Amino acid sequence: MKLAQAQAMVPALLVLPAREEADAHALSGLAGWCRRYTPATRAEPPDGVWLDLTGCAHLFGGEDALLSDLGRRLQRTGLSVRVAVAPTPGAAHAVARHEPRPAWSVPSSRLPAVLHPLPVEALRLDPEAAALLHRYGLRTIGALDAVPRGPLTRRLGTHAMLRLDPAFGRVAEPIRPDLPPVPMQEGLVFAEPLQGAESLAAANALLADKLCRRLDAACLGARRLELVLVRLDGSACVQRVALARPSRAQRHIGRLLDERLDRINPGEGIETMWLVACVTEKLAPEQVALGERDVTPELAPLIDTLRNRLGSARLWRPVPVESDVPERSVRRAGLDAPAGGSSWPLSLPRPVRLVEPPQPVLALAELPDHAPAAFTWRRRPHRVLGADGPERIAGEWWLRGAELFAVRDYFRVEDEDGRRFWLFRRGNGVDPATGDLGWFLHGLF
Repeated sequence: MKLAQAQAMVPALLVLPAREEADAHALSGLAGWCRRYTPATRAEPPDGVWLDLTGCAHLFGGEDALLSDLGRRLQRTGLSVRVAVAPTPGAAHAVARHEPRPAWSVPSSRLPAVLHPLPVEALRLDPEAAALLHRYGLRTIGALDAVPRGPLTRRLGTHAMLRLDPAFGRVAEPIRPDLPPVPMQEGLVFAEPLQGAESLAAANALLADKLCRRLDAACLGARRLELVLVRLDGSACVQRVALARPSRAQRHIGRLLDERLDRINPGEGIETMWLVACVTEKLAPEQVALGERDVTPELAPLIDTLRNRLGSARLWRPVPVESDVPERSVRRAGLDAPAGGSSWPLSLPRPVRLVEPPQPVLALAELPDHAPAAFTWRRRPHRVLGADGPERIAGEWWLRGAELFAVRDYFRVEDEDGRRFWLFRRGNGVDPATGDLGWFLHGLF
């Protein structure tokens, strides 16, 4: 119906703009996910997915078990689907969209009995052809299948017949699957199995050179690589390498892979090696520096080396978070995470190292807003020679009710040995509800 009519019926109707490109992308992703059941899948815009289950249904316990598993998994994601399995694509399409049951498997023996009661729109006809069939009194597939072909073809054309015969299996209608993109890869097959580290390193260098040449020709850079080594007994060993930024530098990629060769047990020998660029990104050609100029050092090779030696979980960088409370104003992020839009205020110096959690100290200070004249931390007294503050930070009351009146007064202090500390007092020094006036050390400059 029209939008105005729908809003008249439901005044509180939520209306969102259609995003056809996003819908098509989601449908393509759903078709790719369905490859868990069969490699032959194809998205059928705007809201359908074809699956060719020939030779695959028995792997899941039959068609009924496959339908049940497919429907259950899709329901967990919040999708409402109608699924049908039939001997022909046309019959599956008709049953899925025009039968009341959400999931149904149609055997070959009952195909005519199931299709005949369905409306002619189930044959994927054009609206004009369906309307013309209704004018002739042909409202179901059974009625259309019973009339002579010649007179009907002269009046309607061949479109209706081309849809009718494939639905009953009289004419083949193959499904052309959307094949997944083949990753860039290079392989070597050896006449004699390789066992020595030097032989594997030479083969690795050759694979890296060949793959980088292909990446260069396609203006791509690798972000994730897999080195697959197949042993003589058929078993495989896979070594994975991740890069901080796209790269097609043969020396850099080869060096990263060489470090993984020590972890490989060749067994009786390696007979096949594959180097696969699993994830690639666009990488435009770079201008080569002319003459001797100051060039900014490239950190990506160092990051890649550390990541592959220590593991991705041990490499991180601090990212600012929009929060006034110091311990909440920073979080750990992966090296590949995009930089946030927030930043720390330059006018408010912060210590290089925060003490987490803040450690209590004994301080001597004049209330309400004077810096401490001396304090004791870890049983060692410190006499304060200089101080700056206070910097008042209020609690974030929208997170917890306990922080509604909480106040911290921060001071930057320097002791007689030149060491600088970041201290704070809980409370404003006047109202007991704002804090207990305890002193804490929160950072070291």
